[in-house]
Amino acid sequence: MTLIRVDHVAKSFPARHGSIAIMQDISFDVRDSDFVAIVGPSGCGKSTLLRLIQGLDHPTSGEIVFRDRKVDGVCGQMAMVFQSFALYPWLTVSENVAFGLEALDWPREKIGAQVERFVSVVGLGGFEDAYPRELSGGMRQRVGFARALAVEPAVLLMDEPFSSLDALTAESLREEILQLWQDPALPPEAVILVTHNIEEAILLADRIVVLSRRPGRVLAIVPVDLPRPRDRKSPAFYELTDRVYSLITEGGPSTPAGAAAEHPPAA
Repeated sequence: MTLIRVDHVAKSFPARHGSIAIMQDISFDVRDSDFVAIVGPSGCGKSTLLRLIQGLDHPTSGEIVFRDRKVDGVCGQMAMVFQSFALYPWLTVSENVAFGLEALDWPREKIGAQVERFVSVVGLGGFEDAYPRELSGGMRQRVGFARALAVEPAVLLMDEPFSSLDALTAESLREEILQLWQDPALPPEAVILVTHNIEEAILLADRIVVLSRRPGRVLAIVPVDLPRPRDRKSPAFYELTDRVYSLITEGGPSTPAGAAAEHPPAA
């Protein structure tokens, strides 16, 4: 089942002399139970694309469809985890997790139970009354995940969520997010990850959307047909890493949309 369809999306921003094209003719689908990674050079529009998918901004042309309805405003069935934690420093862990639920007008007693559940799910039991300044970077990002998951989104959007963490913490969180995503009792139904880290994309994703330099175009949609847990030292992992890296470094803004034909978007 297709959850999201990104259909020939382009985005430009006004400039002093005309406009700046960030992306052009972006098309791909996200299906139920998908884990999709988006990679590409800096400035090719990866984070902008996430904002367009959630409805925080609008395409210049093309459209984004979620469950057969065009996204024309902020989609409440998606939640975002940011690189910079984006926590409210004056709120406790529980209050930060509850913030999105309060905005959705959940009943107070239901909010309390949901906060307790997802604080526990992300391993922060006992820290409910702590403030962000009292937490490590990894713990603060766990709060961000708990806040996003607590609203039970159909789609979890992640914008470089591990890039500001040390290597060991990032590795641990990646494994935990995979476990949560694979648990049918927990949200979300699909995940879209933006990352600069090719190995991270291969470790986590089912498919990788590879974008060109600005203006971003789809160079290829590469399936990751490696069994989980994935061994980053295996020849197949090395081969896939080299392939994605080559696509990014050799692809340019003039690459035609047909370059994605080897791995076309799912119908």
